[in-house]
Amino acid sequence: MRIRIVDAFTDRPFAGNPAGVLLLDAFPDDDRLQRIALEVNHSETAFAHRLPAGGEADWALRWFTPATEVAMCGHATLATAHVLHTTGAHAGPVRFATRSGVLTSTPREDGSITLDFPTAPLTPVASPAGVAEALGAEPRTVLDTGPNIGDLLVEVADEKTVRALAPDLVALASHSERGVIATARAEDPARGYDYVSRCFFPNVGIDEDPVTGSAHTALAPFWAERLGRPDLTGLQASSRSGRVRTRLRGERTLLSGHAVTVIDGELLA
Repeated sequence: MRIRIVDAFTDRPFAGNPAGVLLLDAFPDDDRLQRIALEVNHSETAFAHRLPAGGEADWALRWFTPATEVAMCGHATLATAHVLHTTGAHAGPVRFATRSGVLTSTPREDGSITLDFPTAPLTPVASPAGVAEALGAEPRTVLDTGPNIGDLLVEVADEKTVRALAPDLVALASHSERGVIATARAEDPARGYDYVSRCFFPNVGIDEDPVTGSAHTALAPFWAERLGRPDLTGLQASSRSGRVRTRLRGERTLLSGHAVTVIDGELLA
């Protein structure tokens, strides 16, 4: 069984967010998918198989962390689209049937790929008791991101605060379904990004996700409203780092980035 490791939301190896990608003839049982994802041990491993022609989607797609299946994943979708295009398995836009509905990826002339995802519905909430202590910073704004991603979106004072976060992950796990997205406005937009973020997802087995496409379906509407522009670039300031270009289109958000295959091998078990 062919397996590839792809770094997503980056144009260079060993940056962005690595994802396992397996193109299958059909999905095996869930236990085997979970065991493979645990063995790969990246934030997500994507499993895809081709669907019959003439339907609403071209490929079925599922995503697993080392601990569980998730309802939405941006970077592993980008990685899967990259594999389909670079191997010749699929040409042009790809429609993926997922737990979050049909998601579309479109290759661009500059080598990037654009994903079409549902925009997260943002609901302001009171800062939960203990979240400031767990995160290690005082929230300015706290929003619920809805059922698809299941995070708290927390705005903090500035970019320096985001970069310095060292949260108590055990304590943080009690405050949302998946985890917490911490964000702030960019200190210097001349550096090529408009806002920064970091993502902590202890409830799905990911202490810190390097670059999170799904989180940007919440970050895009949040910062578009504050900055007054639908087209923005977010920098996820993890140790690996990566950039996500976002375009807000009402109920849909476009996420664009590059991807690089770094390992191409065989799964023998």
